[in-house]
Amino acid sequence: MAKTVLVTGASSGIGKATAIYLAQNGYTVYGAARRTEKLKVLKDYHIHPIELDVTKEESIAACVAKIMSETGSLDILINSAGLGSYGALEDVPLTEAKNLMEINLFGAARLIQLVLPEMRKRKYGKIVNISSVGGKIGLPMGCWYHASKFAVEGLSDSLRNEVRQFGIDVIVIEPGGTRSEMTAIGSEDLMRVSGHTVYEKLAKAMTKMYATMEKDAADPLVIAKLIRKSVEAKRPATRYVGGAMAKPMLFLRKVLSDNIFDKMLMSQMK
Repeated sequence: MAKTVLVTGASSGIGKATAIYLAQNGYTVYGAARRTEKLKVLKDYHIHPIELDVTKEESIAACVAKIMSETGSLDILINSAGLGSYGALEDVPLTEAKNLMEINLFGAARLIQLVLPEMRKRKYGKIVNISSVGGKIGLPMGCWYHASKFAVEGLSDSLRNEVRQFGIDVIVIEPGGTRSEMTAIGSEDLMRVSGHTVYEKLAKAMTKMYATMEKDAADPLVIAKLIRKSVEAKRPATRYVGGAMAKPMLFLRKVLSDNIFDKMLMSQMK
């Protein structure tokens, strides 16, 4: 029997690529997003589009309830919905920071809470949290984004050891540079927030660096294939890494001191 999968953030980027790739490989896929007009194309791949705003409790609860009523189970949850909002910590309004944390962290956590009871009953489940290389490495002008991804890493580590006794796997995916509308939106956001403040010079350098990174970014399908590999593994690894510069950056972060890594990082922002 085909496994039922919920992919959040399915309107673009990694979420969209993952929903399509899993549907093409025999899964029953629900692709969820707030922008439902962008989900219509998923029907061509026999994906069930479903509205979901991860900042609203009623939307989250309705999404899970609908899937359960239609299929009777939700075997795999892929938390791919995310927001890349940037700007110097001093400049970012806390209302924007809280919205980012709602999307990147609390929305994912609430979905997990709602799918766990049924997974426990069936003694089977896969929870895949899309983190980032930015969940291990913090870039300037991205304090809140990186805080959210570091939090996803910590949440996943704790959760893994809570639920493994019930036959549930918790898997972290750490993409590096991957083609997505998030990069362009994030750059625009960065200049809006900090492009005319005392951080203007650094904001422009970061925007230039993101534009360079975008040229070498991996196709989202690379990450989709990594996700399929993780959910089909009998004993999945706790983390899977893919995308442009992901493995080299994480290696350097591991072996270099904080000060040397900072110098190397900042040397790229000129």
